[in-house]
Amino acid sequence: MIPEYHRPTPPVSAAWPSGAGRQGEVAAAMLADWKSFYRDPLMQDLIGRALENNRDLRIARQQMLAASAQFDIENAALFPTLDGTAGANVQKVNSRVYSLAQRDGAFYTRQYAVGFGVSAYEVDLWGRIRSASRASFDRYLASALSQESMRLSVVSSVATAMLNWVANNQAVLVTQNVMENRHRAYALVKQTADVGTGTQLDVAEAEAALHDAETNLQIYTRQRAQALDELTLLVGEPIAVPTMQALERKTSLADVAGFPAVPEGLPSDMIARRPDILSSEDVLRAANDDIGAARAEFFPKIQITAANGTASNNITRLFQSGMGAWNVAPQITLPLFDAGRLTAQLKQAHARKREEVARYEQTVQRAFREVADALAGRETYLNQLTAQNALVSASDRQYKLALARYQGGYDPYLETLVAQRTLYSAQLGAITTQLQAMSNCITLYKALGGGWGEKPPTRSSPLAEHIL
Repeated sequence: MIPEYHRPTPPVSAAWPSGAGRQGEVAAAMLADWKSFYRDPLMQDLIGRALENNRDLRIARQQMLAASAQFDIENAALFPTLDGTAGANVQKVNSRVYSLAQRDGAFYTRQYAVGFGVSAYEVDLWGRIRSASRASFDRYLASALSQESMRLSVVSSVATAMLNWVANNQAVLVTQNVMENRHRAYALVKQTADVGTGTQLDVAEAEAALHDAETNLQIYTRQRAQALDELTLLVGEPIAVPTMQALERKTSLADVAGFPAVPEGLPSDMIARRPDILSSEDVLRAANDDIGAARAEFFPKIQITAANGTASNNITRLFQSGMGAWNVAPQITLPLFDAGRLTAQLKQAHARKREEVARYEQTVQRAFREVADALAGRETYLNQLTAQNALVSASDRQYKLALARYQGGYDPYLETLVAQRTLYSAQLGAITTQLQAMSNCITLYKALGGGWGEKPPTRSSPLAEHIL
């Protein structure tokens, strides 16, 4: 009764958008697992701890186990339930009811029985139970893939949180250095104003620049603490002292081991191996299976109740020869009139399948966009970082020249202050750009579904598919 399943054609282009990356043969070595991509030892340690202790992963695992148990429940309905029974029935009867000779008396009837039996076992001629079991199996697979998707998300989130901490720590150190320079500049400008060679305007400008650096220092200190809080939450336990010491030694994003280059010419159909897409397809398969169960409801149901054992009106003779007893009670139920309930259930199953088709296509489109965006940023971020570093070098030369001209009495302090602010802004911009470039690598790795060298998980068949 289950309709033949056809995977929907992905509503995306066969190739990535132009400019998203050069096409060609994949020459780079394929990456097998996350450790091959996240090469920094400290990052590997944090990710490993998160995979053991993260609470979102624990929740996802229990949800998967619950889905597995639900499949076992549905699959068990394919088999009869055999129960052992033992019972006694003692009844007091008035003799007059049966017109017995006894006068104004009563007598007792006794019945004892021991045996085993099957109660209301449904013979699955039309595949209703098998359809429900198969749907439950597909939902279990979807839950397992959701756990894998959560695992991939946790790995990427830990790496991103660590990069955020390092970037904010680098910004704190840069701001502290700028603040020290502005302290010295403020003292120098104030000294020149005191001896009459400077102006109070220069003093006010130097003081404002100093307070601006102090404000930024508090901002980046707060953001660094928040990044550590996020990292601690993802790891699922307090950061150990040796780990924290190793983290504090990373004073720059350059101290973090770089990520390997993404292979060129990745095919667009590679996103079909993402856990969220595979999970969405399994949910779609389950909706297709539900149609089979809804169709089978229109056909007769055959239920069998049977028992076998011994029975006697005297418990002492219960197990003697000749006390055997059995009964079989088959029942056929054919729906004749239900006010359109079964038809509505079938329409509902078809509507839910169409809903899951749209959701599957939406998942594919979203994945395509994520990969295309990450590929578009792959080279542009590198070019942007090169330009930003050149800006830092030029701004540094500008600041040094402006400071020398001020100290030589050629220019007012405002020229030096402007150059210093330009250099500080360029340094912070370089940190932000480098963080974005490294985060984009993580995004691309996650968008492609993890290790590029891994094969998609095989889909085994449930037990229900092998039962007549």
